[in-house]
Amino acid sequence: MVNVLGFDVGGVNTKAAYMETNGGLVVKGKTASQHFPIWKRSLDQLPVMLDGLLKQLRGPSRLDGVGLTMTAELSDAYRTKREGVNHILGSIEQILNGIPCFVLDVNAKLRSLEAARSDPLAVAAANWVATGWMVSQRIRDCIVVDIGSTSTSIIPIVNGEIAAKGRNDLEKLMTGELVYTGSLRTNVASIVDSIKIRGGKARVSSELFAQSGDVHLILRNIRKGDYTVETADGRDVTRCEAMARLARVICADIEMLSEQEIVDVANQVYNRQIEQVGEGLEQVRARLKTNYEHEPPVVVTGMGREFLAEAAAQKGGFQ
Repeated sequence: MVNVLGFDVGGVNTKAAYMETNGGLVVKGKTASQHFPIWKRSLDQLPVMLDGLLKQLRGPSRLDGVGLTMTAELSDAYRTKREGVNHILGSIEQILNGIPCFVLDVNAKLRSLEAARSDPLAVAAANWVATGWMVSQRIRDCIVVDIGSTSTSIIPIVNGEIAAKGRNDLEKLMTGELVYTGSLRTNVASIVDSIKIRGGKARVSSELFAQSGDVHLILRNIRKGDYTVETADGRDVTRCEAMARLARVICADIEMLSEQEIVDVANQVYNRQIEQVGEGLEQVRARLKTNYEHEPPVVVTGMGREFLAEAAAQKGGFQ
C-alpha cells in the first residue's frame, strides 16, 4: 500500500488530492480545494493553509510521498518567480516533517526540493505538464484544452508525447499554448473593448467592474456554487448582482438597461471568449499540422470544458 498526496498551489485557489494505491491501482481517493488569494494574505499563512489541506485529506493515514506543482509564483505577492518558487518550496517543506516531496518540472520530470531550488524556473507554472502527461498515456494524438477559473492551457500531444513548444508562461503566450482567459476571474474589459447596443457601439470601461464568472452566471453556464472566487464588487453571487456588475462595464446600471439587453451584453462577451480560446487552438493546430496523420481530436477538461473549450473546438471544426 502506497499513500500519496499532491498539491497544486495556485495564486487564488490551491487544490490537493490524496490517493491510496495497492499494486498500482487506486483504492481510495479524496480531493479538496482552498480559496487562498496569496496577494491578499500574509505570506507566512501559506504553510498554515497547506497544512490544513494535508491534515484534512490525510487524516491518520501514513503518507509515503508528496507531489507538487505551482502557479502562485506569478503572483505580485513576489517580486520575481524565483522568490515565489522558493517561498512555496519552503512552505511545503515546513509541513512535511521529512516526508519525501517531488516537484514536477516543465519536462515532465520529478525533482527533489533541493533540485527544484537550484533551477526554480524549471518548476514554475508546470501544472499543465501533469494534465498533458496523463492524457498522453491514453490518447496518442490530440490537443488538450484545459480551462480553469483564470486561464486556458492548450497542450498538443503527438505520438504519445507532449509536443508543446513553450516551456514557460511567456513562451506559451507567444505560441498560443496559454490563453489568459478563464471561467471565473477574467476581467470583462480584457475580453472585449466594445459592446454593440441600441444600434450603436459602446466602448467598455477598463475598470474591474465584472469578470467572466458574472457572464457565465447570467447565461447559466455555471451555478452559484461554481462561482468560487470573490466578486469584483464584494457583493453576493446572484444572477441579479452579476447583471448589475456587467452593466457597469459600459457605465450603465440595471435601471438603465433591460434584462434582455444585459443578457445580450453577456452573450457578446461569451462569444468573444470562445474566439480567444479558438485563436490559441488554431495557432497550435497550424504549427503542428504536418505532425498529425489525421485531424487531431480535442480533449477538453477543467471547469470551462463544456461551455468554453468544447464550444471553441466545435467552432473551429475540430472533432
